[in-house]
Amino acid sequence: MSMKLPSRSENFSDWYNQVVLKAELADYAPVRGCMVVRPYGWTLWENIQAALDRRFKETGHVNAAFPLLIPISFLEKEKDHVKGFSPELAVVTIGGGEKLEEPLIVRPTSETVIGSMYSKWIKSYRDLPVLINQWGNVVRWEMRTKLFLRTLEFYWQEGHTAHATSDEAQEETLKMLDVYTDFAVNEAAVPVVPGRKSEREKFAGAVDSYTIEAMMGDTRALQSATSHFLGQNFARAFDIQFLDWNNQMQYVWTTSWGLSTRFIGAIIMTHGDDQGLVLPPRLAPIQVVIIPIYRNDDERAVVMPVVDMVREAISDYRIHIDDRQEVTPGFKFNDWEMRGVPLRIEIGPKDVAKETLTLSRRDILGKTGKKQIPQKGLLSEVDKILIDIQSSLLDKAKQFREVNTHDPGDFAEFIEVVKNGWAFSWWCGDPECEARIKEETTATTRCIPQDQPTGNGRCIYCGNNATERVIFARAY
Repeated sequence: MSMKLPSRSENFSDWYNQVVLKAELADYAPVRGCMVVRPYGWTLWENIQAALDRRFKETGHVNAAFPLLIPISFLEKEKDHVKGFSPELAVVTIGGGEKLEEPLIVRPTSETVIGSMYSKWIKSYRDLPVLINQWGNVVRWEMRTKLFLRTLEFYWQEGHTAHATSDEAQEETLKMLDVYTDFAVNEAAVPVVPGRKSEREKFAGAVDSYTIEAMMGDTRALQSATSHFLGQNFARAFDIQFLDWNNQMQYVWTTSWGLSTRFIGAIIMTHGDDQGLVLPPRLAPIQVVIIPIYRNDDERAVVMPVVDMVREAISDYRIHIDDRQEVTPGFKFNDWEMRGVPLRIEIGPKDVAKETLTLSRRDILGKTGKKQIPQKGLLSEVDKILIDIQSSLLDKAKQFREVNTHDPGDFAEFIEVVKNGWAFSWWCGDPECEARIKEETTATTRCIPQDQPTGNGRCIYCGNNATERVIFARAY
């Protein structure tokens, strides 16, 4: 397979598809619209899982597992929920060679089946709060698919919590939004804007939906995680009641929140370049690749003991030694650049003789990103470089977003801005204005940021009074 990629600037979509395939993150499955996540991609997902799972447990959540199949009657109990998901449902009608008495839905999300269990488990205020997360897969029958970003089946986590009061549930919703923000910024080096979804864009069955939105390398927005305050909608649908402190029966207040393998797409499109992936060190499956360089057995005998010494010196990191003999060092360099490994260490006979090592950063290509260091100072230098790569990726992505976020003066300018960027504009809140903006520009309200300016403005579309500014953008 050729290492050459399409240019990001000329064909971003094709560049993305080729990176996923050539870096061996995923491949197309035999079932149309599905994907096979390859080991390199799955290791990246495992690192994402570990970073999130640690945060979930630190905030008091526990993991459980719920069924993949859901009775169709469950979805029908919450009318907004079933209406929102009905076009995407996969329905099982035959099992064991027999027609089922009641069709089963392959879960598109688990609010309903978890709600039915909570109605059994929750009886008293002493049983609350319930703070459960599930790692698993879901199916949504997508017609237009793209690896990681939108597939018929995908992997994710979904948190589902139940609380005694509205305030507690709302606090939980925003707490988890903060958890996602912290993860995106500090682990993935992906700057995100946390905010509220409009009524039109919120989750089916939610009272309020919140999101973290990230700008991709082509300036489109990507919804990277969501957190929903569900009020008592699902509690009433599934009769989740508890005896409160005053011996009165009350409905619980619930939340749900999730982040999926779509976030891998966010990492690819935020940091990648024309050479391939650029992975943040904190999540990279391989943080350091060591490449021994030799031409014969004599040189190998000199180089490999130093390779072993280097591996031992930085053993706390995720390391790979590329000792393939059937390909050239140049091929290896290109291969690991494609895979986005943050740091490459090259060791040849000259390095051994001089007691030096050659280090190459993935985020800075060419001679600028290369440096020679003494072997004795290796660990501290690797520590310093990986920390710097992590922060540099975040800074670069922030700068890109700032340069491509605009405050258009009128709707004519707005139309031009959202062709290749984000508009941060006043909006009156009228769904009619929102719908017309989408029809005329294909841009949608991505989120109403939590960080709002003071004062009022004029709606970018109709000119009426507006109290909130919104991010409008084309999206994935």
